[in-house]
Amino acid sequence: MRFNKLDLNLLVALDALFRLRSVSRAAEQLHMSQSALSSSLARLREYFDDELLVQVGRQMELTPRAELLREAVRDVLVRVDTTITAMPSFDATQSDREFRIFVSDFTMAVLMPHFLALAQEQGSTVRFHLMPQTRQPQRTLEQGDGDLLVVPHDYCSPDHPDEKLFEEEFCCVVWDQSRIARNGLTMESYAEAGHVVMQPPGMDRSFEHRFMQETGIARKVEVNTYSFLAAAYLVLGTERIATVHRRLALQVSRGLPLKILPLPMPMTRMTQSMQWHKYRTQDPGLLWLRGLLKQAVQRMDAAINAADSMHR
Repeated sequence: MRFNKLDLNLLVALDALFRLRSVSRAAEQLHMSQSALSSSLARLREYFDDELLVQVGRQMELTPRAELLREAVRDVLVRVDTTITAMPSFDATQSDREFRIFVSDFTMAVLMPHFLALAQEQGSTVRFHLMPQTRQPQRTLEQGDGDLLVVPHDYCSPDHPDEKLFEEEFCCVVWDQSRIARNGLTMESYAEAGHVVMQPPGMDRSFEHRFMQETGIARKVEVNTYSFLAAAYLVLGTERIATVHRRLALQVSRGLPLKILPLPMPMTRMTQSMQWHKYRTQDPGLLWLRGLLKQAVQRMDAAINAADSMHR
């Protein structure tokens, strides 16, 4: 098919070249020979009257014209893909579809077990690929690499719809044999103590880390970790503090010698949201997926409330 004398099949090749910046890797992904893809690139260069990709050292770089084209090409392909693959209905008990969901290990630990249990109880035959969050979560949607993001609302893209899942507050966890566990936590002792801080892989700052920086609260960071879940474990046997999600603290404290303490200062609650591509709002499969996540939140909170009552 051609549009303005451009073979639209070439856009698939162009998108792969833009993403992978390698003729050999793009050819492998598209199941083409390198010579065939090189021929496609030559035709694209002729059509756009631009090199598009140029060799710089050992890798290929996009030209300024290619940078302008990159997002537009991806947008066109995502729109075509969602239109063609959209099914008029969805039956989770008959489908072999795989949903790609980007989540943090906090969400993985507190919400996803309930979600997966519900899916199994409903007789679902779909598959789930739980993927780590990226530096720019919105790009995941733009590029069609994920079906759903579960992220703090502050990290959602303004260009795509999102829906609130739940609110989360934060607390501190300390080793239950520490001085802080015995003496309690004040703003002074919070500032003086060593801290375990989670630095999300691929992202600049976690929600709580950004709050601390923006409100001018200085902490003596002694340990950085890439896992929310690990932060609670890393205070064991030490005088350190980890500032963590309350739901996560309640969950891990059931099996660890930890004491949960309230923060010595007020902290903004985090709104955890789910977000999907604007072209897929009416996708029956995603409607089912989003509904199941909301049901999982209800089950999660019932379990957390029971644990909280025992803790209190």
